[in-house]
Amino acid sequence: MEEKRSNKQKERLEQQIRFILEADKVKNIFRQTYLADGNRKENDAEHSWHLALSAVLLKEHMDEDVDLTKVMIMVLIHDLVEIDAGDTYAYDAEGAATKREREVKAADRIFGLLPDDHGTYFRMLWDEFEEYETADAKFAHLLDNFQPLLLNDASDGRSWTEHGVHRSQVCRRNERIPETSGIVWDKMLEIMDKHIEKGHLKAD
Repeated sequence: MEEKRSNKQKERLEQQIRFILEADKVKNIFRQTYLADGNRKENDAEHSWHLALSAVLLKEHMDEDVDLTKVMIMVLIHDLVEIDAGDTYAYDAEGAATKREREVKAADRIFGLLPDDHGTYFRMLWDEFEEYETADAKFAHLLDNFQPLLLNDASDGRSWTEHGVHRSQVCRRNERIPETSGIVWDKMLEIMDKHIEKGHLKAD
């Protein structure tokens, strides 16, 4: 009995290790957002770590109570699907058309590497994030949208300038932020207005 339990535990560990090594691939998925110093673009692993850290700091500004541990896990796993699906730029309409299909397929494979309980939990959190309905998912989305805006601000609007982004596009992408945190939305508007004046963000 003890040997059987030991073998089951070993297999579980092997599944967890396979997932951990698979997750390492997010370090090679580069986004369109530049680091604050503007020297290079960030990768998904850096992005996810930054969101988890931001969650600890910004929780106090949310209009609804949230489960911080759950949100941190949510933002740490939300982009793992990009290992297979690739990064789809926020304002890439063509890429957005196939994004959901690509990412669901990736979620099936990647979370399927885990033991059933972990795989089911991570997939549930990923689905919750995608559905964008709960207070936790809204906070996770706020973090996912606010962080690149902050980096665009710090890098002098570099990504916005390169892609010819319009204020209306940024507002549309962030249209649900006001219901999550009024103070963060006010800050986002302030940043957008500043970069319209600088010519980094198109006014319409």
